[in-house]
Amino acid sequence: MGKTKSLLGPAFRRIQPKLRMIANGNQKVNELRANSCSSIRVKSDKSLLQIPDIVTMSQTQKPHPQKVKTLRAVTDKTEANVFIQYVNPDKIQKKTAELLTKQIKATDIEQNTLSTAIVSLDRLKDIASDDSVAYIELGEPLKVPTPIICSESSTGPSKTLRSFDARGGEGVLVGIIDVQGFDFAHDDFLDPVSGGTRFEAIWDQGGTTRASPAKFEYGSELLKEHMNESIDKAQDFGIAPQLLEPQSQMATGSHGTHVASIAAGNRGICRKAFLAGVLVSLPSEDMDRRKSFYDSTRLAHAVDYLIDLAEQLKGKYNLEKLPISINVSLGTNGHAHDGSSAVSRWIDSALTIPGRSICVAAGNAGQEKPESEGDWGYVMGRIHTSGRIAARGLDTDIDWIVVGNGISDFSENELEIWYSPSDRFAISIFPPGMEEIGPIHPGQFIENRQLPDSSFLSVYNELYHPANGSNYIGVYLSPFYGDHPIGITPGQWKIRLHGIEVRDGDFHAWIERDDPRRLGMIGTQQAWAFPSFFSEQSNVDNSSISSLACGHRVISVGNLDEKDNKINISSSQGPTRDERYKPDVVAPGTDIIAAKGFSYDDGNPWISMSGTSMASPYATGVVGLMLATNPDLTAAQIGGIIQRTSRPLPGFDYMWKNDMGYGVISPDECIKETKKVNKREDLT
Repeated sequence: MGKTKSLLGPAFRRIQPKLRMIANGNQKVNELRANSCSSIRVKSDKSLLQIPDIVTMSQTQKPHPQKVKTLRAVTDKTEANVFIQYVNPDKIQKKTAELLTKQIKATDIEQNTLSTAIVSLDRLKDIASDDSVAYIELGEPLKVPTPIICSESSTGPSKTLRSFDARGGEGVLVGIIDVQGFDFAHDDFLDPVSGGTRFEAIWDQGGTTRASPAKFEYGSELLKEHMNESIDKAQDFGIAPQLLEPQSQMATGSHGTHVASIAAGNRGICRKAFLAGVLVSLPSEDMDRRKSFYDSTRLAHAVDYLIDLAEQLKGKYNLEKLPISINVSLGTNGHAHDGSSAVSRWIDSALTIPGRSICVAAGNAGQEKPESEGDWGYVMGRIHTSGRIAARGLDTDIDWIVVGNGISDFSENELEIWYSPSDRFAISIFPPGMEEIGPIHPGQFIENRQLPDSSFLSVYNELYHPANGSNYIGVYLSPFYGDHPIGITPGQWKIRLHGIEVRDGDFHAWIERDDPRRLGMIGTQQAWAFPSFFSEQSNVDNSSISSLACGHRVISVGNLDEKDNKINISSSQGPTRDERYKPDVVAPGTDIIAAKGFSYDDGNPWISMSGTSMASPYATGVVGLMLATNPDLTAAQIGGIIQRTSRPLPGFDYMWKNDMGYGVISPDECIKETKKVNKREDLT
């Protein structure tokens, strides 16, 4: 089989295959990998190797195949951001604990068995050898939101358009976890009485201007007094207040500002609520990317921060209760899409406490075909395939497309295949123009194998994944990062699954997404980090929902085109891999007018955007109104009320639909139904 000997020893089964692959790469490779891998970083500027950048290669230089004599692990200068699942955290060895930098435990998970930590890649073997450690999993890349910008405007949404409840969410905290900055001084967030901002706090995870939250020790925490001081002084200095209290991201028309405006702006849904934001760091510069983490562990921390903030504000304002409604218009596409990923379990555990809710955008991967010439929207939609091997001895093929036609893909591409633990599948890989590799049977793997074109292939065929007990096959395509970089071989990669033992036969597969990003030129080729996708024949349109939106207790929200009374073509579909009904509901998400962040005095303080990113905060605001009516609602009750009160589109019944969920959210009916909860009718 030509298996590569693992550098991690007998404890390698406790380490996620992707993390093992990275740990077994050399330092030079991992430093370049850190450009695009959100959970890997170089420790410091001093350890950052001076590697020729792709974009600096001259037009006359031509990449050519090069052989690497060894793939020697030199990983002491590189760190990973991970989730660690413990068997018994009380029995963790002292020497193991000393290897975990900035460990943060999920306080609401029973016995604190799940935590995040930063680990040096060269110490993974030592950590995994501790019998109290069950599994180590990389933080997942967060999908950068890509809403469609529809138009800019000098006038905002009607003040009465979203008025569903006179209380307007008073006594509730609305928390927004997002990117690109929060424009706390926009008119939509200014208190009409005091003139100060309605934001209670903003945790800028990539910030350096203010002290960090004590629990997390990174980023900057902007408090209300900081923001109000900048608003007060702005006129004296003749400068925008946002510039006096800067954030690490302040994009014009920022996504986070728009989302916060929909959920809880002065013209939004929950307009009298307390408001707070967490700005997830998404560095734009390569050197910053290498030194930063911006993965799903940061999302877990954001949830904990907002929950802790609600407790602090409860004391500050002398409130008996302060329920919280959180919005996440970011997503992940890795893992099993069954709610078993570490970040999903972290969030689900937090939602066992009454008075908490989290709404998650379903994702924008619903389009499977171009609607017009030049329409590339389907590329972002062809992320899922599924099928069935009917019997032992039968095969099935999956067509996986890496772009060509003058474009070279210099990002890593990842395919995850999940199937029943009762089955045994082998896998063969047919790279474009190359000989078959495999079959690779259950329990076997190849790691960092260099192909004839000098790119690398890793394949892991594993039984009984620790998170869910299912069987898992991971396929990773990696560029050659040398003096003359070589991208992934373009064309159709054929993946063949062989039925070795078949009792169930079903399988699902997802492609982990890259964010399209132009890198420069190599000779006549355009170098890109570009998403791979399934062929039209292999793509299966359902179950394209973000894996983050597959959590058991989150409310996952699809995009309703309210004007045309239909589901937007880009809205991702369910169900989950384990056949649960996600998305839960759809909300208006097409051509939504809300605050245009950091526009200052350009005459257009409002902007219209489309996407599930806009639908989810609408639902978040509605949940805020529900919690203002009954702060003791559980996340499960909130989901049940939304299901009960949603209405189907014309021509449909009340049954759950792949793209529509249970129907269109009904704010008025949600509030009415909330008032009935815990009330008892006396029949005596």
